[in-house]
Amino acid sequence: MGLTIGVDIGGTKIAAGVVDEDGNILSTFKVPTPSTPDGIVDAIASAVEGARAGHDIVGVGIGAAGYVNRQRSTVYFAPNIDWRQEPLKAKVEERVGLPVVVENDANAAAWGEYKFGAGKGHRNVICITLGTGLGGGIIIGNKLRRGHFGVAAEFGHIRMVPDGLLCGCGSQGCWEQYASGRALVRYAKQRANATPENAEFLLSLGDGTPDGIEGKHISMAARQGDAVAVDSYRELARWAGAGLADLASLFDPSAFIVGGGLSDEGELVLDPIRKSYKRWLVGGNWRPVADVIAAQLGNKAGLVGAADLAREPDPVM
Repeated sequence: MGLTIGVDIGGTKIAAGVVDEDGNILSTFKVPTPSTPDGIVDAIASAVEGARAGHDIVGVGIGAAGYVNRQRSTVYFAPNIDWRQEPLKAKVEERVGLPVVVENDANAAAWGEYKFGAGKGHRNVICITLGTGLGGGIIIGNKLRRGHFGVAAEFGHIRMVPDGLLCGCGSQGCWEQYASGRALVRYAKQRANATPENAEFLLSLGDGTPDGIEGKHISMAARQGDAVAVDSYRELARWAGAGLADLASLFDPSAFIVGGGLSDEGELVLDPIRKSYKRWLVGGNWRPVADVIAAQLGNKAGLVGAADLAREPDPVM
């Protein structure tokens, strides 16, 4: 079907890239992310125009952090942008003169990993993204499963703990409050405050206080064996693995692909997730156990996946 453009809407920049049918990015163009909804539409159009120069483009796929309808046209709700029933497809098509599809950004990243990354060779995979929050995607029978209304795989908002920690979505006890970058920092601050003698190296990387701990400090300290940093990763992994065990009961995939910024830590986070997953998997000693593998495409997954989904037929039958 030719070349398409994928668009990744980030908190500080919007990236557009020309992607071929093998998932190769041929060119990219980036613009700052504006603060207003209309400004973001303008920025998307500018990024697309910048990326398409010199290329014959047949379509555009946009990865948006929010609830996107099944028709891949409207953002029902976005937590970080003031989009409510936003007709994003129509607005961008009017600006760029190309067919546009809109996809949830975690779905787009999951599709990119399935098609061109760690999921190659699998028919049934579940992807989770461990970043600031927790997202995911479902590929069953080689198809991205969006659900009847298009908003499936919002794994981060499964309630893991009744009446648990308050989540930004307004609910309590959501999975991402216990398995995410924010959760990791909270664990480290709590532990460093309780036993500062076990966090000397970790504390030295910030301002010397628990409040000064950042995610990058925890990663560096854990690699050096800092007890609080290592224990914080184990706590995050305990919750992540327990959630994967629940998802295995629902979907029975051949593999879980773990992406997002925390997956960059490799076995530091993946090994304890595997152990927790098997610990909580019902019948885990007697049944086949899905692989838990690291994503391969990094921050390119969403852009590549969105571009490839622009080639996919309309999922609404």
